[in-house]
Amino acid sequence: MDFPADQLRAFAAVIDTGTFDAAATRLRVTPSAVSQRIKALETQVGTVVVRRGKPALPTAAGTVLLRLARQTDLLAAEAAAELSGGGATDPARTPVRAAVRVVVNADSLATWFPGAFRLLAQDGSLELELLREDESVSAELLRAGTAMAAVTTDGRAVQGCSTELLGTLRYTAMASAAFRRHWFAEDPPRGLAVAPMVDFDRSDQLQHALVRSVCGVQAEPPRHHVPDSSQFVRAVIDGLGWGMVPDAQDPGEGLLEVLDPHWTRGVELYWQRWKLDSPALARVGEAVRTAARNSGVLELPRP
Repeated sequence: MDFPADQLRAFAAVIDTGTFDAAATRLRVTPSAVSQRIKALETQVGTVVVRRGKPALPTAAGTVLLRLARQTDLLAAEAAAELSGGGATDPARTPVRAAVRVVVNADSLATWFPGAFRLLAQDGSLELELLREDESVSAELLRAGTAMAAVTTDGRAVQGCSTELLGTLRYTAMASAAFRRHWFAEDPPRGLAVAPMVDFDRSDQLQHALVRSVCGVQAEPPRHHVPDSSQFVRAVIDGLGWGMVPDAQDPGEGLLEVLDPHWTRGVELYWQRWKLDSPALARVGEAVRTAARNSGVLELPRP
């Protein structure tokens, strides 16, 4: 099939903005023009690609096309930037930049990932958009075309993607001194079965996995949810519960204590990206690899 670029661009704009009217505003055309392009695309595909609603969402067929639309836009932007010498030489013209969307989990964003920012700071031909999402949904975002690359715990490559191990982020079960004395002084495993714990969100299984491995599947201690990396650590310091704290976020100064030296876990992190010959995506990938290698936070894979 031949998919005209204007149809793919209109489709991506509808999904990005959530409505046909907002997509029209972004593309500087009429809503009728957007509707016609979507209808033409659906006629060619032979099925509906947009679920009309608020927000508009892609169908299963639309998910396939959304990824194609993102890739087409990225390559077109890079070609335009190269042809215009980077697009920034004429102040009267809108610079052409390649937009790269990357999924990053909150703990990486709070520890080692910002090392990539300095490496990309002078790249005027790039627009980086970070999607802070849990590792468990990164594969779906890659598959759907929402993201072009991801820092993920899943080493299995999504179809059309490549993957490589960045390193291991280590976590340790910790709590405030007062919390530890109250719940864990006499019988640490028993304390683990009943003591309140802090989860990042409802997808976070780090704490629960430790409870199950030590106490069995029947243990169901109270669970708090604090969906921010720095505030997660703050909640543990303030005694809301115990938590698996990244070693890189241990505040020191005796604010937190280790519950048991054996209650640790290493989480392998992978860089997964589209198999696309994109210079912009390659530059982001190199910055991420360098940040991981130089952070001193990740345990690096053996050569």
